[in-house]
Amino acid sequence: MCCFVTLFLLIGPRFALVCMWLFSDIITRVFGSNFIIPLLGIIFLPYTAIFYVVVYLYMGMANPFAWALVILGFIIDISAYGGGWWGNRGRLRR
Repeated sequence: MCCFVTLFLLIGPRFALVCMWLFSDIITRVFGSNFIIPLLGIIFLPYTAIFYVVVYLYMGMANPFAWALVILGFIIDISAYGGGWWGNRGRLRR
């Protein structure tokens, strides 16, 4: 069960971004005709990309709370990469 939840958390935001990109014009409105930046967002920083899209569409980028949400998405992404190391730190040889 734990592996299923982990898999869902890893695939979920990427699946949401791909669905937004394929079935609506939201990603095109936010990032323009450039497809490299959204693709990199899907691969490396999916939560940051989702938060950026939501903030850009609904709050505007001049709001400090909006930037706080984008930074929160970045922290979630970075913690997903570093969390495996932190959880296994007792198993490492010293």
